[in-house]
Amino acid sequence: MDAFDALMAGFGVAMKPINLMWGFVGVTLGTFIGVLPGVGPALTVAMLLPLTVKLDPTGALIMFAGIYYGAMFGGSTTTILLNTPGESASIATALEGNRMAKAGRAGPALATSAIGSFVAGTIATVLLTLLAPVVVEFALRFGPAEYFSLMVFAFITVSAVLGASTVRGLTSLFLGLFLGLVGIDGQTAQPRFAFGVAELLDGVDVVVLAVGLFAVGEALYVAAYQSRLAGTVEHLQGPVLMSAEDWRRSWPAWLRATAIGFPFGTIPAGGAEIPTFLSYTVEKKLSRHPEDFGRGAIEGVAGPEAANNASATGVLVPLLTLGIPTSATAAILLGAFQNYGLQPGPQLFQAQSDLVWGLIASLYVGNVILLVLNLPLIGIWVRVLSIPKDLLYAGILVFATLGAYSLHQSWVDLLTLYLFGLLGFAMRRWDIPVGPAVIGLILGPLAETQFRRALAISQGDASVFFTQPISATFLAVTAALALGPWALRRWRRR
Repeated sequence: MDAFDALMAGFGVAMKPINLMWGFVGVTLGTFIGVLPGVGPALTVAMLLPLTVKLDPTGALIMFAGIYYGAMFGGSTTTILLNTPGESASIATALEGNRMAKAGRAGPALATSAIGSFVAGTIATVLLTLLAPVVVEFALRFGPAEYFSLMVFAFITVSAVLGASTVRGLTSLFLGLFLGLVGIDGQTAQPRFAFGVAELLDGVDVVVLAVGLFAVGEALYVAAYQSRLAGTVEHLQGPVLMSAEDWRRSWPAWLRATAIGFPFGTIPAGGAEIPTFLSYTVEKKLSRHPEDFGRGAIEGVAGPEAANNASATGVLVPLLTLGIPTSATAAILLGAFQNYGLQPGPQLFQAQSDLVWGLIASLYVGNVILLVLNLPLIGIWVRVLSIPKDLLYAGILVFATLGAYSLHQSWVDLLTLYLFGLLGFAMRRWDIPVGPAVIGLILGPLAETQFRRALAISQGDASVFFTQPISATFLAVTAALALGPWALRRWRRR
């Protein structure tokens, strides 16, 4: 079955009434939560993860696709009207978007953000459709040694670029790797680091970890440092329409930003920060109205928002084809797969073709739902910003607590939830990224399994990781990325 036939079969799955309903629910919930001040896509997906536990895998993943896209759109609303980015990738949008809102042009800013997200998301989904079978064909050549080396590459690159320093990123990663050791050893069936607690024999639940680090940690941080997040909501004045001049200045920015954002999403580059700022710089250089930058240039909103959404779709390429998350949000999505006993990768394309292609087809549908649903409802999302922060984050704590308890009705889940919440607060306070910890917890046990399999096949010969061409290439690139900056700094000092 070629990609086109598989995609048509996927549309048959995505267009089922029940799956369309979950898509609408996902987009609505994702937008509602994502529009809240200081709440980014990763926190939104983590907080809503417990909702899908009782759903069938296809419906749950389609709902998550809607939550993912809805949260991205909701974050742009907060950034433009409140100048409070929910994630670092939205900072570039705030540079011009909030100035447009202050100048009474919040409507066109939100419109170019929504339409640009639709254009970039659709084009990026087409590229995902074309690229996924190629990557799957390549990944079928991987053995245990290649998979282990690929995971080491993802560990180092994501940890090195997320956060303020490499040391802090690696600290977060090793914390996640340690938590991944908790439970029963898959090879010897012996308990590890369970400390006699029966509930820990199955390991640390990724849902509890994600909700604790992101939702509870963020709520505690806001409670402790409320004054730092204070801001003034700009009123939505005039119609949410773009003039002919706005269209003329926006559409080239959408296309250029898509070309910039999608490739960055497909590699372990730590998220959409680089492509959004790169898009902003490109638009500033190429604009025929450079004098508008700093005062509310619409290209400065159109470009970064399109790059952000193109990158978000690009993240799904390594996630679906290799099982490798390249951002914190992707790591939580991988946890959603694993909750259903599914491991993304080339085998999943063969064993669960309808599910995977139904998910890809739902991305096309989700983009349309996002545009049709959210442009007329922008006024409603703006009113959400008026919710007092104390009520808002108290509600997040209650929702996170109920969601964690509903997983297994266990007091251990509640205790670990708030322990991880305190840990998330400390990491937020000292600028330690939480994404590598989630990635370490999810990929750590898989990397350990592949490492042991490779040694078993080679009868204990560790050189297998360096003699296999693909594995050796991944390790060489990893070493270059890890040691290159250090060597460059020493050379400059000399």
